[in-house]
Amino acid sequence: MKQSGFNLWLAGWLIFGAIQSGIGAETNALPHFQEVFRLLRANLPNASEEELNQAAVQGLLNQFYPRVILVTNGAPAGVRPEGSLLSRTRVYDDSYGYLRVARVATGLADEIKSAHDRLDATNKLKGVVLDLRFADGQDYTAAANAADRFLSREQPLLDWDEGSIHSTGKADAINVPVAVLVNRRTTGAAEALAAALRETDAAVLIGSRTAGQARIFKEFDLSNGQRLRVATGQVSVGKGKPLSATGVAPDIEVLVSGEDETAYFVDAFKVLSRPIAQLRVTNNVAPTASTNRGSRRPRNEADLVRMQREGLSPDDQDAPTPAAKTDEDSPEQLVRDPALARALDLLKGIAIVERSLPR
Repeated sequence: MKQSGFNLWLAGWLIFGAIQSGIGAETNALPHFQEVFRLLRANLPNASEEELNQAAVQGLLNQFYPRVILVTNGAPAGVRPEGSLLSRTRVYDDSYGYLRVARVATGLADEIKSAHDRLDATNKLKGVVLDLRFADGQDYTAAANAADRFLSREQPLLDWDEGSIHSTGKADAINVPVAVLVNRRTTGAAEALAAALRETDAAVLIGSRTAGQARIFKEFDLSNGQRLRVATGQVSVGKGKPLSATGVAPDIEVLVSGEDETAYFVDAFKVLSRPIAQLRVTNNVAPTASTNRGSRRPRNEADLVRMQREGLSPDDQDAPTPAAKTDEDSPEQLVRDPALARALDLLKGIAIVERSLPR
């Protein structure tokens, strides 16, 4: 972009940013948009009509995001994608089902139920991980129906301008503990699904805050072939609790960089060359007596998960990693995806507690 174009873009962004901060609403100090636009067009050197238009549009999009979104490619909202809505299913540690949702659309509830029953038939499941990271969709009926699969009694799920949906009483609900994975790329109906499961105490959310785009959108075709998606209605969860534009916050936050999270999403067993998801620990560790122990200590969550699964204590510094436990030789590889590992450990902990309860 030419320097003049950049200056115009910045000017547009600042004008509409001022509105966002409340300056215009509180003091009425901002001039009318058309007046500023007309003066810039007549007096700003080297500024073309196209550059002024781009600056103004960009300012509007920045000001009203995520309530206004410019759609530049892809299928229109509401169009069901080809293939399964579940992009991956598997079983971890013989007892924990993993269901990855690609998109929330009509038919997802049936696919979730079918996949769960198929995995449960060969591996009596003790828990389920529902992965909504990078999942999207605008079908809130499908989101409510998918949440309904995990609930055995009637209660409110989602409410929006076009209607509301309650869960139904049933004997065949998926009644094992559920952990839901979310991140900043969990958008739209996928956010609503996660919120509904948490609001009804059907699941624990793990990961990072969602995108904040769980609204009813209407799309308008533009003359250049693009589409403008405008939020025309609000979505509420449970007994009328509106979903926030800041997104759905997880119950357990797992801090992972976007680059690392994408790498783990592709391969949950991938070994990265740098520490991941650092744990927050205090520095007031009492010094230990001098021994012949080595100095090898867990440095990140992946180390702690590995030591736990190998039966080692984090304080046992001289405990070596057996050669037979390498990823290449082990029949069950070590899950290095921090959010997924946390979810599996949570489900295992629940299973252990339930097993220890008096009968």
